[in-house]
Amino acid sequence: MFNAPRPVRPYGSGSTNLNGFGGSFVDENPLASSVYDDGLDPWSAAPSPSPPPAPAAQNPNGQSLFKAVISDAVVPPIYHKAFAAVDPTGSGDTTVNALSRILQTSLLPAATVDKIISLVSNKPRVSHLEFFVALALVALAQTGKDVSIEQVAALASQNTLPEPNLHLDSLPSSTTNVAALQFARQNPTRDASNRAASYNSEDPWNTARAVPGVTAPSDAPFSGGPSVVAGSGLPDGWWKNQAKVQVNLLGLQGFILNRYTVYEVVSDRGTPVSRRYSEFVFLWDCLIRRYPFRLLPTLPPKRIGPDEHFLEQRRRGLARFLNYAVNHPIIRDDGILAAFLAENSFEQWRKHTPIILDEESTGKRIDRVEEMSIPSDLDDKLQTVRAKLPQLTEQWQKICILAERIIKRREAAAVRGPQLLRRVYLPTHLPTMPFSSSTSDASSVLSGFSFSPSIPPLSDSILSSDDQADLSRLTTSFRVLNEVNNPMCWKGDGCELANGLKQGIETVAQHLQTQADLVDQRTRGLQHGTLESLKAQRDLYIAMRDLFLRQTRLSIDQVERLKKRVESTQAKHKSVSDAQKDGWADEADKLAQSIEKDQATITAQLNRRIYIRACMWHELRVVLHNREHTLMALAIQAFARDERIFAQAVANNWESLEAAVEDMSVA
Repeated sequence: MFNAPRPVRPYGSGSTNLNGFGGSFVDENPLASSVYDDGLDPWSAAPSPSPPPAPAAQNPNGQSLFKAVISDAVVPPIYHKAFAAVDPTGSGDTTVNALSRILQTSLLPAATVDKIISLVSNKPRVSHLEFFVALALVALAQTGKDVSIEQVAALASQNTLPEPNLHLDSLPSSTTNVAALQFARQNPTRDASNRAASYNSEDPWNTARAVPGVTAPSDAPFSGGPSVVAGSGLPDGWWKNQAKVQVNLLGLQGFILNRYTVYEVVSDRGTPVSRRYSEFVFLWDCLIRRYPFRLLPTLPPKRIGPDEHFLEQRRRGLARFLNYAVNHPIIRDDGILAAFLAENSFEQWRKHTPIILDEESTGKRIDRVEEMSIPSDLDDKLQTVRAKLPQLTEQWQKICILAERIIKRREAAAVRGPQLLRRVYLPTHLPTMPFSSSTSDASSVLSGFSFSPSIPPLSDSILSSDDQADLSRLTTSFRVLNEVNNPMCWKGDGCELANGLKQGIETVAQHLQTQADLVDQRTRGLQHGTLESLKAQRDLYIAMRDLFLRQTRLSIDQVERLKKRVESTQAKHKSVSDAQKDGWADEADKLAQSIEKDQATITAQLNRRIYIRACMWHELRVVLHNREHTLMALAIQAFARDERIFAQAVANNWESLEAAVEDMSVA
């Protein structure tokens, strides 16, 4: 059956240190470990790195308290709608800043919002369970009930989670996922006439009715059309028309003992389709068998009991794999790839469709022009690339690790505030801190206003200070400050000094919120743009490494052995013909047929040798050369442009704050 476990195959035992590349597949196991494991991308069986302990969210057994709180209660639709507004790609979590934005639409007092955020999370990001608990707390606060985790747990046990009153229509656009916006801009419409239904349901490899460019069966005559290998392989401006495929997490399905993760695949070849990971494995297995001498990234592996971090990284790895396949000049026209992207039920399609897994060279041949276009020093060119791959892979792996660390720190900076401001507002804001008029206590409070050179600049402290409050929480705390300290002065509302300070504090809160939004937006852009481009570059070199390994193993043929056997058979045939003993004619016919068969095999294997060289030259000159240079150059240009826009927006924000507080009364 389709869902039955895949049989164990002899993948890669004893293949370590092959050609200096380290351990890799010998029979292309897409679930095998790769030579790299950054602890961030799920390419090994090692568990994801454990996040910092969060006492408020963990019980003694290490299980999420919020999972126990929500339990199996039915979550109202407004919960999912609100979470989708801040996580449209289904990554499974969002930022504290996005949660704060959602809670502000409830019109609750800032003090209540601050309390709810503090109850559900003390980290820069919140999971969907923490998000749901926060919405339940909002609903309790709106109805005047006790705002506590215990109250939410009691309602969940009765399957009566309350519905909060949220004004999501007023939600600022800053909470919208950047990647989703970019995907929507690049794919504005889906024309039904362009859907990939043109492949033949009976034979996906039949070029007469299948997707244009799909390999014909082995008995089809050579078309004599333009050579893909001899030409440029890519049209002018090809990078402007890159196809985009989006992979979203739909969650778990199936019964208790057979739970599996389902992904949504969105492309311009049809309506969104649901796919299991095993179906990705089937697609990869078919493509690697048909195109063994083409560049194709490996799949992230399967894992028992995956956590949300692993699933998110695997989702991104699957998306990179599909985007690579649909933009490869040869593989993109494959019939089974078209079916994978368009068929509603891929399982049913597989059951009713005979699939031919013959190697690409079986149905194609290289003409004389193409053969002459292969450079005589191709082996030297390939060896040059092969020698660089180990270091290239290592360095790009380091780049991905460091880039992800930097992005995570910037993401934390999106909800962190300067230590300087924290020292100022905490004594006033927290009622548990006793006020002391002693000189030492006063000096410790006022030390926050010191302009000593030892205090880092505002921007540096936001990004690097370890002892910081969350910037998003800091914004809420400033607003709480105005609520608690109302009226601001014993003189009443007529005090200009107090009113000016109140307005100034509110202005600071607004600009801090803007700063958090800017950093939050830029972080998402880096995660879904720059970081994915870096990982795609890393995947490209690893795919090239594996291509060399396949070439070394699969290019072995029996030409020399068959030539010797033909010579031996010809000598035997001559001796039988000369002797002309009884029955010699039948024996001579058998020997002649054997010679003819071996010669045909030799011809086919010699043609395959040429085809392999043509494929390697195409992948080197067209695919690798263009992708590793053009796409990375575009990524660098986009990074520089987005960083400039971000820096200008940050500068404009602080200049606006400076202008807004310039006229505050000080006397």
